This record gives sequence, C-alpha cells and structure tokens, in this order.
Amino acid sequence: MSTTTVPTTIVTPADPADPAPVPAAARSRRPRDRMLRREGSRRSVDVIVLTAAVGVALLPLLPVYGSTSAVVPAVGGLVLGAALALVAARLRWGAMVTAAAGVGVYLLAGSALATRDAAAGGGLVPTRQSLLLLLTGAVTVWKQVLTLDPVLGTSGNLLVAPYLLALVATALAVGVALRAKGRRGVWAALVPPAVLALAVLLGTKETVAPDLAGVILAALLVAWAAWRRGTLAVRRPVALVVMAAVAASAGGLAGPLLADLHPRFVLRDELVPPFDPRDQASPLSSFRKFVKDWKDTDLLTVSGLPEGARIRLATMDAFDGVVWNVAGAGTAEGSGSFRRVGDTIRTSVRGPVETIRMEALHLPFVWLPTVGYAQSLTFEGAEAADLEADLRYDDATGAAVLTHGVPAGTRWTTTVVVPPTPDDDAIGAAAVGPQQLPKPTGVPDAVPLFAGEIAGTATSPVLIARSLQAGLAERGWFSHGIAGSGDYPSLSGHGADRITTLLTADVMVGDGEQYASAMALMARQMGLPARVVLGFIPAKDQQGGDPVTITGGDVQAWVEISFAGYGWVAFDPTPDESKTPRQDTPQQQAQPQPQVMQPPPPPQDPVQPPDEDTEQPRTSDRPEQPVVDSPWRAVATAALAAGVPLVVVLGPLALITALKRRRRRRRRTATDPVRRVVGAWDELLDEARDMRRPPPATATRREVAVSLADTFAQRRGRRASRRPTDGRRRGPSVGRPMATLAAGADEIVFGPGQPTDEQVERYWAQVDETVAVMRSMLPVRHRWRAAWSTVSLRSPRRGRLPGSRSRRLRRR
Repeated sequence: MSTTTVPTTIVTPADPADPAPVPAAARSRRPRDRMLRREGSRRSVDVIVLTAAVGVALLPLLPVYGSTSAVVPAVGGLVLGAALALVAARLRWGAMVTAAAGVGVYLLAGSALATRDAAAGGGLVPTRQSLLLLLTGAVTVWKQVLTLDPVLGTSGNLLVAPYLLALVATALAVGVALRAKGRRGVWAALVPPAVLALAVLLGTKETVAPDLAGVILAALLVAWAAWRRGTLAVRRPVALVVMAAVAASAGGLAGPLLADLHPRFVLRDELVPPFDPRDQASPLSSFRKFVKDWKDTDLLTVSGLPEGARIRLATMDAFDGVVWNVAGAGTAEGSGSFRRVGDTIRTSVRGPVETIRMEALHLPFVWLPTVGYAQSLTFEGAEAADLEADLRYDDATGAAVLTHGVPAGTRWTTTVVVPPTPDDDAIGAAAVGPQQLPKPTGVPDAVPLFAGEIAGTATSPVLIARSLQAGLAERGWFSHGIAGSGDYPSLSGHGADRITTLLTADVMVGDGEQYASAMALMARQMGLPARVVLGFIPAKDQQGGDPVTITGGDVQAWVEISFAGYGWVAFDPTPDESKTPRQDTPQQQAQPQPQVMQPPPPPQDPVQPPDEDTEQPRTSDRPEQPVVDSPWRAVATAALAAGVPLVVVLGPLALITALKRRRRRRRRTATDPVRRVVGAWDELLDEARDMRRPPPATATRREVAVSLADTFAQRRGRRASRRPTDGRRRGPSVGRPMATLAAGADEIVFGPGQPTDEQVERYWAQVDETVAVMRSMLPVRHRWRAAWSTVSLRSPRRGRLPGSRSRRLRRR
C-alpha cells in the first residue's frame, strides 16, 4: 500500500505589531502626495495674504462712504476675486476667458452688492436697471466719487467703486501669485500698494486710515515676499515692525509742523466744482426786487420750521466796492465751495435736529432755500434724480443751489441742525472765530470813521458787534424807497457810494440791503469776521412748526459774525419797519453826524487801534495782516522733515558700521602680537559670515580654509556658467590665499617666539586682500547686504584659538 505525502503550508498568524506591507505603487505616490500638500498650503497662504492685503489697501475709502457703507461690496469683491483667480488657475483659463468670467461675476453679483436698491427680490435678483447701473458705473463712478462731498452713502451706483476695485485687484494679485513660477510670484505684492495709492487719491484728507493701511501692508507683504522666496527669518518682520513704529513716532512729531506747509494731496481738492457762484449776480442786489415786485407773491411753503429759525438763500463774504458776493471756490479764502453731496452731509455744527419740508412756488433763481445746516437733502417727484444731480451744497455756510434753477413745484425734505443762538453773556469775552475771509476792497472812508465813533469804547468782540448793530438801528430810519408806495426817498444798492450816502447824509435811511452791508463792512474794519446773509424771516405768529407760506415781503438781510466756540451768530442792524422818516425829519434832527462828534477815548485791551486810523479799534485776536513766519523756522522745519526719515533709515546702518569698525580696531591694536594675528583671522571669518558663507564651527584653520575655498569656488562656477565660453580668463580664486593665511596663522600661534610688528601688518594686509577678492566674487546687491549684515555681530565665533591658550601651547 503506497502512501502519498501531501505538502502542507504552515501559515503563521500576522503579528499585530508588525507593519503591513506597502505596495510599490503606494510608496511611489507618497513623495507626490507630500509635494501636492505643500503646494496646496502655499496656495492657501498666497490667497489669504493677498486677499487680506487688498482689503487693507481699501481702508482709505471707508471715510468717503461712511463707517460701514462700503464694507459689504468690498468684502464681496474680495471673496469673488479670490474665487475667480482660484478657478481660473485650476482650470488653466487664458486671459480672455478669465476676463469674460470676471465680467459675468461682476454683473451677476454686483446687483446684490453694489446696486441693491435697483435689484429685485429684496435686492438679490438682477434687473435691467441694476445691470445698467453696473455697466455705466464702471466708467462714471470715479467722477462721482471725486465730485460728491463725503459721506457718499449708497444711492445710485456709488458702491461700484469699492466693489470693482476689490474684485479686479484681488483677482489680479491672486492670479499672478498662483500662475507665476518660482520666485516670480512675489510680483503680486505690487498690486495692493497700487490699490492703496488709488484709494488715497480718491479719499479725503484724513490720514489715520492711509497711515494704518500703509504700515500693515509693509509688514504683511514684505514678510510674505520673503517667505515666498524662501528667505524668511523671524528677525525680519520684527525689525520691520520696529522700524515702522519708529517712523510712525517720527511722523507724529513732525506731522503737526508740516501739516500746514504740505497738506496731503487728494484728487477731490484739485477738481473745480461745476458751479461757480461768482458767475451769478449778487443775491443781495435783488433785495429791492423782492419787496417791489414779489412783495405779495407766494415764493415757497415751509413745514416744520422751528421757532426763531431763519430761511437762508445765500451767504456773501466778498466785497469789491460795488456788491457783496460769494467768494467762490477759486479764491484762497472764503466759504464759497459748492459741491455735490451724497446721502449724508457732514457738519460740525451742534444743536437740535429738525426735519423740514419745503415746496418751491416761485423761485426764479438758482439759490435753494435752506434752514440751519443740512445733514441730508432728498427731493421728491419724478424729477428727483435730475434735481439731485443739479444740487450743490456749501457746508461752510449752509447754502445750496440748483445749477439749472429751481423749478416751480419742486419739493424736498431736509434734515437739519439748527444751532442755538447764544446771548451776549454766554459769549462773554470769547475771541473771534478762526475763519479767513477775503479782504474787502473799495471800502469808503466813512465806514471806519463811523465804526470808530459808535464802537470805540467796546472791550470785547461781542460788545463791538452789539455797538455796531445798535448804532445803526437806533440812528437810522427805515424805507424801501418805493415811490408808488409813498416811501421816503431811499436809493437801492449797497456799494461804496450808497454806503457813503447812508452814513454821511442828513438822514440815515435805507432798508436791510444797506444796513447789512454797512455793518458787515464796519465789522470787518474792526477785525471781526463778518458776512452778509440774504434770506427770509417769517412773522413770529407764523413760526412754530405749522406750514408757513413765504412771500417777497418776508425777505431780510442780516449779518453773521463768528466767535470762537460759538460759531456764526446773527445780528440785525436794520431799524424797525415802523421807524420811517417824515419829509421834515432833517430839520427836526439834532444832526448827530459822525464828522462833528468828539473823538472816542483811548481804546482798552484787547482792542487796539490800527496804524492807518487811530479812531478805528481792532481786536488784538484778529490781526489784519497774517504773521509771516521767520525763514529760519521754515529752514528748521524742512531740516526736521528731512532729518527724521534719514535718521530712521540711515541710523541703524551707521550703527552697524561703527560697531564693525570698533571690533576691527580692537583686534588690530591688541597688546599681544599673537592676539593681533588671531584677530586678523577672526576678521576674515566674520567677513565670510556676513557674506552668508559661514565656516564650519569645529574645524581647524586649514579645514576652514578648504571649506571656504570650495564655497567661493562653487559661487564662481555658477557665475561663470551663465557667461558665454569665449576663452576669457576666469575670475580670481581664494583657495591659495586662504591656505596661506591658515598656515601662517597656525605657524605664528603654535610656533616659538613672538611675531614682529612687520609680520603682523603683513598678515593683516593679506587678510584685507583676500576679503577684497571674496567681495568681488559676489553680486553687487550681496556686497551691500554683507556690508551692513549683523550676522557676525550676533553669532558666536567658535573654533578659534585664543591668544592666552596659544601662548601656553608655545611654552610647552
């Protein structure tokens, strides 16, 4: 019987502790997976850093739109731009395809982010109007941003500017970083500074946001660029932050001195407003037309007018000897800057806030009636958009115009601040305000004579103003001079001839046009900042909030004078309308003429007489001529402005150079000649460290010489490989000089006796020659970097043999 042997296979159970075998294909994928993970991390950092940098660059636009109005479109543009760049880089889209996709994203998302009011579905669904606003806004919004006074708000397509800037800049910066190969991706860091420069030009004179954005961008982008190039070190961002802090501190010290000499440049200040009030006739010249032709004509209706409030038509601050007019934006002084405004109007005036509604019935001029100082102004009706485009507002005077006139039936609602009127006791001895107004020309001689007579003893600006007001109101008589109404003869006009007649005639007679002009001129001669206002003052029984109908008979002219801490205060120099002269009034008057009255007593402080007229006092707080700064002060300011940045930038470099020279001098002047030789060798090693060629830490001198020779030979080889092979002689080598210096140092340190001074100086000369050869083998920018490198000042110098130990070895 045969026996068959069946081979058996013994299977040993696997030990759970033993690692499972990895297939060869999986092992081959591991380096590729690690590379992909590193690439993904790099892309994430690029996207995050550049998107944040563009967002920081848009900070100067926030004050233009308000605190939060531009945040939503800007953040939306940042996210969409980064997403567009990622998708385009992943799918390898070309420039044309990426641009077309960007236009589509801009239109689809722009309705919800930039033109929400014109979109449907709660501002989320694009409509024909929203798309049209987006398309036109890409071209026209920049002009609107520059011509509208901040705060712009969210009306129309104003938000297209931050949205479009964020979208395009982020897509460009992230796209360049993701698509560029190697170190070329750092060129994406130029996009955020360009956006910052554009945002500053479109912004206001506010410096907080631009300075903050500049410091953050410098620290963020420099650190990112160094990381992208593989040269990031912790000390570099720290040094950059320290230097930025020093520069900010220096700017804080020199900024207040240079603010008046060199104000920050913004484009909106260079644009000439489309409306120039100097092209219009003087509003005050139409005073007699109101009372003659429109006395019983309904001009406008007002609802919500507070008690005691006045309706302003125009504010005039320039006198040329013929008429009072608005100075206009083309002058260096004055308050005639009429600009377009957005949804919100900035005002520094404090007081109760009122909502007033007006409707124009018959206003055949460009001046739009206002009350107080507006915070917002909204038109009603089908023509509201056209009227808003025509609106120009002067926030310094509270006056407004419609450049194409005020059509009948125009309705508007305005939210205004009505400043309270302080009494004389509250003003007290307050100085005059800081406003600079155009100097009047053609002022008649009767003005300073009369002003000196009635206000010569006043001791404060407010008392001078009240004296002028009372002198005119008490001595003068009222008459419009309308012959058909039986008025006492009184000529119209308010120029130099008419004011001379008013102040020197036997009977001082006129109406608000003449008295307001006369008081404003006298106040200017007394050093008070005064301006003339034309407007309407309703009867007292018509004030208090009920609808009021204004007629031409309500017209009035008054004077406003500025006081520090209280703003512009109104004064009414016109006599009461019931104080009318009779035909025999000149024979019955005691003739209190300025020419025959006794001169006033000497003025008291703070009133001082000017040089040209001893009877005309002037407040000492308001000199007529500006004080001219000393040229030495200007030189010192310029030196400070130039010196602080130079110290900040060049100071650390000079300190590094001084420390290196001090170290070299101590080594070369040591008392022991052996220590001087060791110091020369250490100087060579320190130079190599500053050139980013550090020697081995524990090697001997000969080994160090071989290592440095090999390092510089590789550098020379790489530079020679980039040049064409033409048989020219290659550059110098440091191998032989290094070996000679290492052998010479060992011979002097370990040899018997002491080296002579000539040997030491010869050794130092060889070290200097070798260092010069080492520098010549570096690129120019690396030579400058080595000259001010702090590596040798910070790193420990190991592997050298101190002089004391070398002497002990020689003794053995």
